[in-house]
Amino acid sequence: MIFAKKQEEKAVVPRPKKSKPVKRGVAVLLLCALAGGGFYIYSGRSRRPSADFTDMTYTTAAVERRSITAAITGSGTLQAANTYSVTTNLSDTILTADFEEGDRVEMGQILYTIDSSDMATTLEQSAISLSQAERSYQNKLESKNDLNVTATLSGRIMALNVEVGDEVSPGQTIATIRNSDTMTLTAPFPADDAEGFYVGQAAQVTLDSTFEPLSGTVSKISANTSVRTGNMIVREVTIDVANPGGISTTQSASAQVNGVGSSAGGAFTYKEEGTVTAGLSGQVAGVNVSEGDWVEKGRLLVTLTSDSLDDEITNASNSLRNAQISQESQYNRLEDYTITSPISGTVIDKNYKAGETSEANKTLCTIYDLSYLQMTLNVDELDIADIAVGQTVSVVADALEDRTYEGVVTKVSVVGSTSGGVTTYPVSIRIDETDGLLPGMNVDATILFGSAENVLTIPAAALNRGNRVLITADSPSAKNASAAEGSGQGGTPGEGDAMPDFGGSAPEGSGDRPNISKNGEGQNTSAQGDVAGYVSVEVEIGLSDDNYIEIVSGLQEGDTVAYIPTASSGGFGMMMGMGGMPGGMGGGMPSGGPGGRPGGF
Repeated sequence: MIFAKKQEEKAVVPRPKKSKPVKRGVAVLLLCALAGGGFYIYSGRSRRPSADFTDMTYTTAAVERRSITAAITGSGTLQAANTYSVTTNLSDTILTADFEEGDRVEMGQILYTIDSSDMATTLEQSAISLSQAERSYQNKLESKNDLNVTATLSGRIMALNVEVGDEVSPGQTIATIRNSDTMTLTAPFPADDAEGFYVGQAAQVTLDSTFEPLSGTVSKISANTSVRTGNMIVREVTIDVANPGGISTTQSASAQVNGVGSSAGGAFTYKEEGTVTAGLSGQVAGVNVSEGDWVEKGRLLVTLTSDSLDDEITNASNSLRNAQISQESQYNRLEDYTITSPISGTVIDKNYKAGETSEANKTLCTIYDLSYLQMTLNVDELDIADIAVGQTVSVVADALEDRTYEGVVTKVSVVGSTSGGVTTYPVSIRIDETDGLLPGMNVDATILFGSAENVLTIPAAALNRGNRVLITADSPSAKNASAAEGSGQGGTPGEGDAMPDFGGSAPEGSGDRPNISKNGEGQNTSAQGDVAGYVSVEVEIGLSDDNYIEIVSGLQEGDTVAYIPTASSGGFGMMMGMGGMPGGMGGGMPSGGPGGRPGGF
């Protein structure tokens, strides 16, 4: 018998919801339509048809109560909480290394000291370079003050030699200033008499040309004496005289102080006279005075600009910063000569001791933080959704029999890795109770995420697609299904009821309904669900472990389930039937393999 009607479209079968997270293989189902007959290949490990072949032998099992524990178990290697390899970039003599392998060290504890005598010279050189850079920068800043040309004395502007836009060079005369309002007369007086004079004392000056007397004030008395003609010992006395307007440097006069006349006359000079020069090169940006103006000492006369000076200041600033960075770097290098522990932990190995020469970028010692241990468990993609941070983990080690340690999930990574078509995700586990455990030990970890006591269970292989189970016709639940059938409620379809869709195709000529026939027990059967002597019922499932599945509803104690055991190997088996696929395409396909994942495909 062949398929009477070709299936028009392949059904998309969703992945069943799992009840027990375990690592699974991938079931393979290949459906082939052949002329004159049909066959399909299935994975003996994970999928099995519930066929109504007469030569099939069913295994039966009673629905029983037992305890179910849902968990994931895997293996891994223990690692330290933190590992640090202590290195150095120095190659020099190790002076001290006051610790041994196995010692407990604290963070910041000194492990090694390395000879730093060569650093003393380097630090001195960097200090000198920094001092020179600071002086150069300050000098450049002070030179900026020369851009403002000011009066060097109080007086009248007699000549102004520049205007806006002129270029000037260092030493060039900017202006001439003269104080002609006060004239000075310097004349010799007998030394003995002059010794009694004092600055600020009143004096009288008589012009030689007109014999006009003028009042004056002693402003300076020379501390030195000189000998004049006739062996007269004299001192020079300077007297300031207010210029009435007609005194010039071409006139001379004699003076008298405290009734003592000068030994000789003297020529008048201006009280103050000088030139103002440029301190650096630049361009005249502004002129603030005019010829004939009276100015006080320090008044701004001319403003200059200098691009070259701005560049020099910038360069000096950069040189100063480079010198600062260089010195900071040297002091940081000095810290490298004292090596401290980066973490608190236990010294696992010590590769260098005092007296040896350290090598750059070589490991001096290794430190483990053993305050707790950790491991990584790779979890199958089908199970990762059941894992959460904070879940408790039971850990056992082959090296420590009869000991169980408690861990906790600390991280569930979302970055998986795929190999052989299976994706796994790393789960980090922390173990605080570490008595007897050591890094590198191989351990088994079990993550428990559900359990149920004294619940109805069936073998995992007995669950078919659509959460349906085949039970013997004499089971109590089968009789209930038969009673419901007559009323068109539940169980095997009665007359006028639509047949539940188990994923297959009805034989040609049957319309939308499968062929319904009576079995030897007088029960309705169908090519898509029940087989002779058995009834297919729908169940609600709960937790599952490697072998059994919890039945929440649909079965009761006293029921007997029937199923075809899954192949023990992972190879493919081939089954060929006439008159259409038994149970419909995948209609009675149980989930198989280790762990008995419920559901169909």
